Amino acid sequence: MDSAIANPQAEHDAAEHDHVFVPQHRHHFETEEQQREAGSFGMWLFLLTEIMFFGGMFFAYLLYRNWYYDAFVAASNTLNIGMGAANTAILITSGFFMALGVWAAEVRRRKLLVWMLVFTTVFGCAFLGVKYFEYKEKFELHHIPGASFDVSQFANPPIDKKTHQPVGNPVPQDQLQHTQIFFFLYFAMTGMHALHMIIGIGILFWLLQRSQRGDFSAGYVAPIENFGLYWHFVDIVWLFLFPLLYLINRHPLAH
Repeated sequence: MDSAIANPQAEHDAAEHDHVFVPQHRHHFETEEQQREAGSFGMWLFLLTEIMFFGGMFFAYLLYRNWYYDAFVAASNTLNIGMGAANTAILITSGFFMALGVWAAEVRRRKLLVWMLVFTTVFGCAFLGVKYFEYKEKFELHHIPGASFDVSQFANPPIDKKTHQPVGNPVPQDQLQHTQIFFFLYFAMTGMHALHMIIGIGILFWLLQRSQRGDFSAGYVAPIENFGLYWHFVDIVWLFLFPLLYLINRHPLAH
């Protein structure tokens, strides 16, 4: 009888002995697993607020597109689809490396984790580099909403050098100024996405520094996992932005 009572205690003591406590364990959590679950839950709550934030902008875009259809189609066709597609490939690749980084942290391969974070950072910076040249092109075309906004390209579409035909149809006079709404939403949505990328790259440098010290090589992987969720969320947002802004009604309207 006594041995039967003692066995559970012995098993508990053995489990405590086998359990590895890491320095990052905060005192107000009973176990590292509880701390990890709380952190993951907090990250999902944060991402939920981000979904609502971007969802509001997506709703505004769809609403205005329905109201000023011709203006939005014409403005959308001026976006550089090559740069947009390149950035899509870049972000998918960065997400792949981030997923490998999470796996490397979980299997405690420090060097592989460091390299995966480096590659994720490089591709993140490449995305911002492409976005810079895309914004620069819009600045040169005077497609920045404001006093200097130029509607001439939409009133008189340029002639295609190969077909000698206008690229698209002229936007009706009563909708010409509404092309500014498209570009306002374009810069708001892609700019906010780029801001999330900049913040993510800053966090990547911090994670990279800690990874080199070996902070995530002894079973403590929660920061890597949570940041992986953030990075994949940013990727997914772009996968909605790209077709919505660049691809819908890519061909000229036929009146």
